[in-house]
Amino acid sequence: MAGELWLIRHGETEWSLSGAHTGRTDLPLTAAGREEAQTMGRYLGARNFALVLTSPLGRARETCALAGYGSVAKIDPNLCEWDYGEYEGRTTAEIREQRPDWSLWAAGVPGGETIEQVAARAGAVLARAAEAPGDVALFAHGHILRILTTRWLGLPPRDGRLFALGTAALSVLGSDRENRVMVRWNVACALER
Repeated sequence: MAGELWLIRHGETEWSLSGAHTGRTDLPLTAAGREEAQTMGRYLGARNFALVLTSPLGRARETCALAGYGSVAKIDPNLCEWDYGEYEGRTTAEIREQRPDWSLWAAGVPGGETIEQVAARAGAVLARAAEAPGDVALFAHGHILRILTTRWLGLPPRDGRLFALGTAALSVLGSDRENRVMVRWNVACALER
C-alpha cells in the first residue's frame, strides 16, 4: 500500500448513544451525529484520497456524504458492522442479565457472525485498499474498524477490545519503515462544537 488508511467511524445514532449493539439495523444519524459528520468534513479539509470506501449502511454513508466524500465514495459490503444476531439492539448490561460473564470479544453472538468472519471481511477491505496508489478513507463502524486495525497490526482479532473508538472519531494507520503502525487513534474531531 502506497499510503495511509484513514478510518472514520460514523456519527452518533440513537443506539450508539444508548450503548445498544447496532449491527445491521439501519438507523439514521441523530442531529448531533449529522453535526459530527459535518465537523469531520471540516477537519479533513477536502483532503484528497486515492480511494474512499464506505459501508452500505445509511449511518456510514450519511457520515461520508456530510463529510464531503459522498460523490467519490464506493460502497464496500465488507465494511458492514458485525452482525450481532440475537443481540442486535441490546446493550451489554441487558445481555449480562442472562449471561453475567458475557464479552462480545470472547463469547461472540448467537445467530450472528463469528469474530473470524468479521476478521475475514476486514482482510478483504485491507486487500482492496492495498491496490490504491495513495491514502485511503474508510467510513464504517466501531467494531469492524477495530478488527480491521488488529489485522493491520498483525494482532488477533479479539485484541480489538483494546481499542476504544467513539462516534465520528478519526484514526490513521500507516507504516514506520517496514512496520505497520497506528499513527493516530480515536481523534474526536467533533470537539469544536
